Amino acid sequence: MEINRKTIMNKIPFFIALLCLFTNCSKDDNQGDDSPQYSYYYPTEETSITAAKIGTGTGTLDPKGITIANNKLYVCNGDVLEIFDALTLAHLKTITAYTKGTTTIPFTKLSSVSVDSGRIYIGSVDSRLFVMDEATNAGINTVGNGQWWNTFVHVFGVIVKDGLVFVKEKNTTIKVFETTQITETSNWDLKPIALLNTLNGYDQVYSLDVEDGNLVVAGRDAKSYLYYKIAAIKANAAASLTEPLKPTNTTFEAKPIALHFSKDWAITSETVGSLNYLRLYPKAEFLDKKYNARVNVSDIMGQNPFGTIVSTAQLNDRLFLSDNTNQKIRIIKLNQSTITEHK
Repeated sequence: MEINRKTIMNKIPFFIALLCLFTNCSKDDNQGDDSPQYSYYYPTEETSITAAKIGTGTGTLDPKGITIANNKLYVCNGDVLEIFDALTLAHLKTITAYTKGTTTIPFTKLSSVSVDSGRIYIGSVDSRLFVMDEATNAGINTVGNGQWWNTFVHVFGVIVKDGLVFVKEKNTTIKVFETTQITETSNWDLKPIALLNTLNGYDQVYSLDVEDGNLVVAGRDAKSYLYYKIAAIKANAAASLTEPLKPTNTTFEAKPIALHFSKDWAITSETVGSLNYLRLYPKAEFLDKKYNARVNVSDIMGQNPFGTIVSTAQLNDRLFLSDNTNQKIRIIKLNQSTITEHK
């Protein structure tokens, strides 16, 4: 990950305390040098995407799930999918419906989006998963027919990776499909290969990601991150259709809302009481269930408190936060300061 670096040489403890005031500091001593070094990560506000940047600027932005693929930012915005240039933040397109040949299905209540291997997967609370071609945006197929008593009891989250499609439903179910099941001619009422149990759950947008052989879910209702080994899902797929596979998890005070893995970080949002936090954990530690956040902020330098961040993404040194409460995508820059204390 590219980060904005500045090196500061200073013996004054006050400066260290000042940095720690705004972020949860990380300390990395240089064992090969008599002069210890301290690394601190802190976010700064860069800009934001609001409804004013879409079309004529007279519409609305109700951001839910977001993702970035091939330098494009995809945003679930109520009943439409917005596409932006993730580098320039220019608005590229609004997609209002799934279209395949003579079939058109208007989008409604979009909750989540994932892009993988040339396909866009879009979840709808109205019990559908839309699958479209990434390059042309043409429809490939749909899973579910919009009736909650059929394939899906609503769709509140989706992530696709390594040939598997994970779909979070209402209540405590994640359905697992293989990407090869979804073709131009496949049936809308696909049968999952496996079922997962999220312990708790209801009708909120859920955030999921896959990393290092694990599906990890921000289990807001379970007040924990839920870990499922991909190998265990495959090995117990048939049995899980009768008894859904349970996760490993550690309950803690915060309520996890969003989760995204980047090269170095687990980028999360968590709620404690009435406060909404952006928290960054070193990825390896997070996967080992060691929750020592290096960035832990509920606002940026004491200003502009976060609302409910329902989805996160990263491109280079930019963090993209889907702040649903404040109706915007907040673009935050991640900075690093290295302090060398000379003896």
